[in-house]
Amino acid sequence: MNRLKAWIRNFFGFSQTEINAFLILLPLMFLLIFSEPVYRYWFVRQPQDFSTEIRELDSLMATLQWPRKDSLVQNNIPHQKMIRFNPNQVTKNELIQLGFNNVTASRLINYRSQGGKFYQRTDLLKIYGMDTLLYRKIYSYIDLPDQTLAKPNPRRIPQENIVTKKFNLNQADTTQLITVYGIGPKLSRRIISYREKLGGFISTNQLHEVYGLDSAVIQELKKNVFIENLYVPHQLDINQASEKELGQHPYIKYKLAKVIYTYRFQHGKFKSVEELKNISILDEPTFKKIKPYLTVNSDFGN
Repeated sequence: MNRLKAWIRNFFGFSQTEINAFLILLPLMFLLIFSEPVYRYWFVRQPQDFSTEIRELDSLMATLQWPRKDSLVQNNIPHQKMIRFNPNQVTKNELIQLGFNNVTASRLINYRSQGGKFYQRTDLLKIYGMDTLLYRKIYSYIDLPDQTLAKPNPRRIPQENIVTKKFNLNQADTTQLITVYGIGPKLSRRIISYREKLGGFISTNQLHEVYGLDSAVIQELKKNVFIENLYVPHQLDINQASEKELGQHPYIKYKLAKVIYTYRFQHGKFKSVEELKNISILDEPTFKKIKPYLTVNSDFGN
């Protein structure tokens, strides 16, 4: 025991009182940890007597009355009489004879009385609660074609068969834009919003920058719009525009706007747009994109 206490003192650095407490606590911990598995093992090995529960279950089963085999369903399903019928003319009684329940038959009659019409056999499935098993059973007795010729949908007419007049992309409103197949009110407003932020489109390729326009819709739009050859977009005067005004342009944004504004403050007004090339963070592709949308005031020396 002394050797054990000496080992605990050296290993844990306990005082004599702490060592005594540890020696008392250790067996209690082992007892707590292993008592539950030992009890479970002992309990499982004990024989279990379920005789009481079995007797109660048997008495409960004896009180239940089971229907005779020949009585199942017979009272619930009416006698079916298969006849050829037209859903637009059939009576409620005839539907019930065919196997319809009272609720579904009433729904069909109500649908018809409110102006509904059946054009093909599958139209019967429009009736809420229609049993698909019954539908398959009576399918061949429905006096309607398998399917009707689809009515032409004006929205689905191939675009090559429609003669349209091209409109100016920089002057188009939502009414004109939504005439293009694939563009709805939401996308048309988004195109106009981007056009206003940009200052106008100088190329139809800029439509790829509009969020939500996929390539197929853009190609369709390109067929229906034009941009004037000599069109000049709205231009920002880089000697007059504030940092906020510059930053709101889609091609400049706030980081580059801050640098342009700082350069102008340090070096004075720009003599030309080309002078922006002196800004180190402005690469050549970005400069070419923003150049058409920038100008300098001619009285920069004043």
